[in-house]
Amino acid sequence: MSFLSFFAVYFIIWWITLFAVLPVGMRSQHDEGDVTLGTVESAPARFRIGRVLLLTTLISAVVYGGWHAASTYLGFSVANLPRIVPDFVQGR
Repeated sequence: MSFLSFFAVYFIIWWITLFAVLPVGMRSQHDEGDVTLGTVESAPARFRIGRVLLLTTLISAVVYGGWHAASTYLGFSVANLPRIVPDFVQGR
């Protein structure tokens, strides 16, 4: 696999994981009891971008490692995924 392919797959996994990790451990200003004037109560009280990025990177690396092992050593590929769209070709 070329570096560009590796990067593309890892970036997609990382981006999806980011949105799964964002709400983990988030406490709103309402939860903390200190709402800043001009913000909504559901805004984060302390947004820790470094922690979110590190956790996203670690989880993405594990998921990518699992995908890489499954595709390299076990022979799984996109062709092995079940086909969920019916074939509408006439005459079959």
